[in-house]
Amino acid sequence: MSTILNIETSGKICSVALTREGALEFDLENREGMKHAEVLAPFVERAMEEVKRKEWKLDAVAVSIGPGSYTGLRIGLSLAKGLAFSLGVPLIGVSTLKILAVKAMFRNFNFTGEEILVPMIDARRMEVFTGAYDFALNAVAGPGPMILDSESYSGLLAEKEVWFMGDGAGKAKDVIDSPNAHWMEDLYPMAKDMLALSEKALREKDFLDIAYSVPEYLKEYQTTVARPRI
Repeated sequence: MSTILNIETSGKICSVALTREGALEFDLENREGMKHAEVLAPFVERAMEEVKRKEWKLDAVAVSIGPGSYTGLRIGLSLAKGLAFSLGVPLIGVSTLKILAVKAMFRNFNFTGEEILVPMIDARRMEVFTGAYDFALNAVAGPGPMILDSESYSGLLAEKEVWFMGDGAGKAKDVIDSPNAHWMEDLYPMAKDMLALSEKALREKDFLDIAYSVPEYLKEYQTTVARPRI
């Protein structure tokens, strides 16, 4: 039975979850802002104590790799790398945008499976990190940075029901006006939401290079970026 330690530090919530064969076994979270450097290591230590207490074998370490907070992503990936290397287990990287999309799928809505899911992670001013996914998690747009205006995702909205979620979606709600646009409130990436994605990566042996992997920031350090037309 596969046992995975999941780490999520891309946003304001720092969380750790222990999953085993499709079930959540243990999780911790801190919602007190950007205290990841303080709380992550103790959270991981407590999770590993649980592994030892139940006499399990850890099969992999999974970590959110972005987009998201530059500092948070570095903290999470650095600890995950060190743990995976020291234990001799694979390292799995999970897209933060896909974490949000999967979480949205499990919300209690009457989805037909034809809708498009658009997670948005807040950046500066009217900018977000975003991508659009179908229910097979195929990217139909992006991922990348976007400066929001009334034309954002207009092509998709003309054809499909589109659901927006994440801490950047509120900015989109202020400028996007379409009968096909729908909104999910209070949806944030958490370690426990990584379960399906990290288990799939383990089955498919989709691993990161422990030495050379870096977060997927999706944007260089610059002041402006061209807005994709979709």
